[in-house]
Amino acid sequence: MAKVLAVLSSGFKDTKNNYETGWWGEELFAPMELLEKAGHQVNLASPLGGKPEIDKHSLAKEYDPEGKYKTLYESGKADHTTALSEVNPDEYDAVLIVGGHGAMYDLAKSEELHQIINSIYDNGNIVSAVCHGPAPLIWTKRSDGKSIISGLRVTGYPEAMEPEGLPDILPYSLEGEMRKIADYTSEEKVVWGNKQLLTGRDPFSSEALGEELVKALEERNK
Repeated sequence: MAKVLAVLSSGFKDTKNNYETGWWGEELFAPMELLEKAGHQVNLASPLGGKPEIDKHSLAKEYDPEGKYKTLYESGKADHTTALSEVNPDEYDAVLIVGGHGAMYDLAKSEELHQIINSIYDNGNIVSAVCHGPAPLIWTKRSDGKSIISGLRVTGYPEAMEPEGLPDILPYSLEGEMRKIADYTSEEKVVWGNKQLLTGRDPFSSEALGEELVKALEERNK
């Protein structure tokens, strides 16, 4: 059995623009379901600990037509997270950074999260992120001062898929920042940058990313 740390945004409110966001339901629950079915343990963490704010759009029929993720959310499955400051990265075989626009705010430049990512990576384990979840990877610096994704093949939520008008109030372009330092592609659902670094493009890539994580963890346990 492997232990996987799933990191969620605690949530973000922009009162000036009447905008609220957080973590995205499918991006946690789809990989979590696959990992747990395979016998792995998934622990949750967030910057503030406690119950993190979900992006309510992720539970709408447009994105969750069968209500599967809404049911899981309402069951309390994501109500309890450990604060990032209390996480021991040496306990984990992989980290999964869950997207939702919230990741662009409280996760992206979190030094506590950067340290966790670096420790897990330095231990030879897997760093994964989906949709807007790769935002923290941009600012996770290695000992040489370069980003952990510098020069690597990566994906993340494409600029062209952002809701109309939203890029005007976001703090930066995820795709734009990734393109500055990495070999960004929007053509693939999931991309291994190397044997330790896995990124997924969008919410609908969550299951495929979970499948890749399960396969990689199985290979390591052989």
